[in-house]
Amino acid sequence: PRPHVGPAAPLQMLSLRARAAPAVGGSGTAGWRRGWGAAGGGCRGLTAVIVGPPGGGKGSISKRLIRDFDFHHLSTGDLLRAQVRAGTALGTEAHKHMVAGALVPDGLIVDMVLGEVGLARTDRVLLDGFPRTAAQAAVLAAKGIPVRLALSIAVPNEEIVRRLSGRWLHAPSGRTYAYDFNPPSVVGKDDETGEDLVQREDDRPEAVQARLEGYDAQAAPLLDFYRSRGMLFEFDGADHPELVAKDRRTDAIYSSLKPFLAERLGVKA
Repeated sequence: PRPHVGPAAPLQMLSLRARAAPAVGGSGTAGWRRGWGAAGGGCRGLTAVIVGPPGGGKGSISKRLIRDFDFHHLSTGDLLRAQVRAGTALGTEAHKHMVAGALVPDGLIVDMVLGEVGLARTDRVLLDGFPRTAAQAAVLAAKGIPVRLALSIAVPNEEIVRRLSGRWLHAPSGRTYAYDFNPPSVVGKDDETGEDLVQREDDRPEAVQARLEGYDAQAAPLLDFYRSRGMLFEFDGADHPELVAKDRRTDAIYSSLKPFLAERLGVKA
């Protein structure tokens, strides 16, 4: 099961769950202030880390944060590929490890992130895809990147398995169907040709479940790292059950995350 964020440090994090105590006046902000802990009060300049399971909507939420709060988005996967393509010193060194089938050293990735942070056009930076482990988070901190918030996107494993395993493909054309929102007219058949649909190996339920279990094992120490420092804030959308019931958990999560972050930054939601 996904590690539950909260009991270890209930006064140093935020869990916007339906069972949370209602805030005074119904605004929800009292609970947020209670969770600020060591991270302190509002700040206009901010480096945040977003963490979430594969298929949990982290990408969609990141796009909304960029749109609404003018974050400079740093996806380390995209940065690494760009550095390799450009043939930079960092990219060349990283490529040596990649072609050898080895992991790119944490220090190398942190140096790349440091360089990009220095080039950011805004003082609001959103780190996506790094750090992935507690060890990487420690290197990041030691190198002087001041992460102030770790935003954890929490979605039940069974919901992700159901969503991703509902994707089917018409291989010759590349048309994709999703049984939860874009189903074919005839089960198992392509709408235009009537040919059979197939499922990618990594969309099979057992493959999705295995990826999620791997994520859970890796993420637990990372979440503990940020929780212990009063920086971890979890969003699961449970305080908007009407959206969750409509299979709109990403919207539910963002409905909580947006006003929380707006108050942290001192801007209007």
